[in-house]
Amino acid sequence: MSSIPYLDAATVDRLLAWPALIDALRAAFIAPPIAPPRTAISYGEQGDQHFLVMPAVNPEGLIGVKLVSVHPALAARPGGAVRGLYVALDAATGEPRALVDGPALTERRTAAASVLAAQTLARPGASVLLVAGTGQVAHALCRCYAEVVRPQRIMVWGRRSEAADAMAAHLQAEGVSVQPVRDLGEAVRGADIVSVATLSTTPLIRGADVRPGTHIDLVGGFTPSMREADDALVARAVIVADGPGALDTAGDLTQPIAAGLVDRATVKLFDDILAGRAEGRRNDDEITLFKSVGLALEDLAAAELLLARWEAP
Repeated sequence: MSSIPYLDAATVDRLLAWPALIDALRAAFIAPPIAPPRTAISYGEQGDQHFLVMPAVNPEGLIGVKLVSVHPALAARPGGAVRGLYVALDAATGEPRALVDGPALTERRTAAASVLAAQTLARPGASVLLVAGTGQVAHALCRCYAEVVRPQRIMVWGRRSEAADAMAAHLQAEGVSVQPVRDLGEAVRGADIVSVATLSTTPLIRGADVRPGTHIDLVGGFTPSMREADDALVARAVIVADGPGALDTAGDLTQPIAAGLVDRATVKLFDDILAGRAEGRRNDDEITLFKSVGLALEDLAAAELLLARWEAP
């Protein structure tokens, strides 16, 4: 067997253009590959270290599996809390096709999925974005929104103000205009779209601060103990989950459901909205909430687009 090519982060960023990736994700949600529930193992004394295995198969394209580790305590290290690898094989022959930088693929497809959700669920004319979080996904969210949605204003907030300042300076140097903010509640009150990408276990976004018509995007939490929004917000919102697994794994949904504040039958699935089987936003005053835990179908769609572009003559 010949050597397996490795596609590094720079290659992922260069070849996965935002508009094309968003289109690929839309198609994958509407016509999904074979993708069983992910395997998640939490370990360590606090149970706050995580290993995830996320497989998917497109019989006409690739077999793909992402191996991911998440260490929240190491979030300040270069590259952030997430490490991982994506393995792509040819579905027809089983031959390995490529290894891909896992965090880069994850950051790219996560941001693209969030922007796709905002395009689908946000109020027309939404022009002020707040990104809460300072990790690599938060950076990617700012880049994707700036290029695709082009909001008039992008605010960034972090629990450590120096991290928000550094993030803003880094993005400004890339040509992405962002403004660091200190008061999260005030920023939420002034935003049309609020995108949260953290590993928080305590709610950051309060329902009392969210004005009618706001679109909320919760990206970071993927375990039952993680929370980015409080019960008051979740109870007020039209909730859309990226997949059924979010109802059983994401604390922003599992906790309000267990408390009787949310009826799981009322939670809509994103693929149903994209396919026209369910209604998304119904009026300009509704608060829409997109809860994403990340799906293997997103990784596979991104990997197939990536390899097609990398192998193109």
